[in-house]
Amino acid sequence: MIIVKLGGSVFSDKSGEPENFRKEVVKRIAKELATFYPDTDFIVVHGGGSFGHPEAKKYEIRKGLPEDWNTAHFRRLGFTLTHQAMLRANALFIESFVHEGLPAFSVSTSSVFITENGEVTYGDLEVIERLLELKFIPVLFGDVSVDLAKGIDILSGDQIITYLAKMLEPEKVIFLMDVDGIYTGKPGEGSVIQTLPPDEIDDLLEKLDCSARDVTGGICNKLREAKKIAEHSEVWFVNGLVPGRLSGAIRGDGFGTRIVP
Repeated sequence: MIIVKLGGSVFSDKSGEPENFRKEVVKRIAKELATFYPDTDFIVVHGGGSFGHPEAKKYEIRKGLPEDWNTAHFRRLGFTLTHQAMLRANALFIESFVHEGLPAFSVSTSSVFITENGEVTYGDLEVIERLLELKFIPVLFGDVSVDLAKGIDILSGDQIITYLAKMLEPEKVIFLMDVDGIYTGKPGEGSVIQTLPPDEIDDLLEKLDCSARDVTGGICNKLREAKKIAEHSEVWFVNGLVPGRLSGAIRGDGFGTRIVP
């Protein structure tokens, strides 16, 4: 089984109009997956992109629910609106996948996972495991979450994948990005690191500028999660905007950054 993460920068333009969707890119990704299905089982997780991020930022969901009623109620409304935005994104994914003959099935993340300070403390995976047995392709997404410490929070797709990798131990996890992999400098700067040992990730993080954050942590968060994932499976970072890169990572002969346990 392989887990594929579609970053928000792949299926949308985060700096563009809210809720823009690169339909042709997702269609092409679905076609690549279809060449390996049903021989290979897949779980797909997509990020927020231009859908969830604007709402999550506007309503400051990461700050949780304070005691002040007016602020808390403002964030409750934002919690719902962020989730609804992600449902709209997810519906577009399902439509694109089904059009290519893939039995994608939406799994609402906020109904499956509970967090504490943004980290998954519980996930009910029974439905996901059964869907895989029945040859469906579960499609999850970065979402809001009920949080034991803060009341509400954001659960990134990267953290979802870390939990899934720990519990399900897939053959590999593939992150689709808008750059060719992990670089020796900032994303897109320096040279692509083709093989990255897990024990070198901390040193790389020290060299990167991790102060510029989106609501789910950007590349630095991906690397931190990848280090955890590498305890359970092989990890790839490839350019999801370039045709064939996903297929190469699935086969194991692709171009990008590979992290081997």
